[in-house]
Amino acid sequence: MSRRLPWALLAVLVLAQICYPLTDGPARARLTVATVVLGYLLSVGHALLSRGPRGAAALVAVATGGGFAIEAVGVATGVPFGSYDYSGELGPKLAGVPLIIPLAWTWMAWPAWLAAVRLTAPGGTGAPARGRLVVRRVALAAVGLAAWDLFLDPQMVAEGYWRWRDATEALPGLPGVPVSNYLGWLLFAVLLMSALRPLAGPAVAVTDGRDAPMLALYLWTYGSSVLAHAVFLDLPASALWGAAGMGVTAVPLAVVLLRALRHRDDRREPRRAQRSGVDATT
Repeated sequence: MSRRLPWALLAVLVLAQICYPLTDGPARARLTVATVVLGYLLSVGHALLSRGPRGAAALVAVATGGGFAIEAVGVATGVPFGSYDYSGELGPKLAGVPLIIPLAWTWMAWPAWLAAVRLTAPGGTGAPARGRLVVRRVALAAVGLAAWDLFLDPQMVAEGYWRWRDATEALPGLPGVPVSNYLGWLLFAVLLMSALRPLAGPAVAVTDGRDAPMLALYLWTYGSSVLAHAVFLDLPASALWGAAGMGVTAVPLAVVLLRALRHRDDRREPRRAQRSGVDATT
């Protein structure tokens, strides 16, 4: 049951996201909130089931708590994202921040971390090698999380869920969102990922078959976001920027997982042949 629950939640989440382009107005805003809550339950629930209370508590502390704190500072001071305001369409606020916003940080922080762990299997011995491994893992996880905003922010600004007071310095094709926003996301993502491993313990430094739903979530988010922005949401520039940015983590992850599947099939084939030979002689 504990292995099936994340897959079940992922299926419901995928269905909700497929419905997003089919809605508009208040119904779309409610669906957005529901989707974030589903994603949050999926990631925190998976962390609890696969890594125990310590892992889940660390994720909530650094991603949910830290996410709320930096958003509250951002709304009040404009640092580090730039000056912005949230509308009232995303539900209740605290300190000017809709309560679902830090849940969204948590939703994607966990699969981004696990994707980075999967891509950075230890490649050497000794303290220097471990140090390089930690730096590479944190960097890859931070980029994997922060690059999601290349999809998210243009989409949410287009919906009117928040607005920037000054977006003069923006990426080409992405008006309305200042570059400082993406840099602020990256800064916080580095801090978040740097704190997650020490707080969560050694259980989050390895990955195994239990993490398949989270890796599938990360790849689904990447592929579906490219498709939705390019085809359904009329946001071709964010489709290109997001494909390039989030692809730094998503594309190698897809390659590694495909290779693992092929390797597993190659190992099974001799066993099938051996069993067939045994069956033929009996």
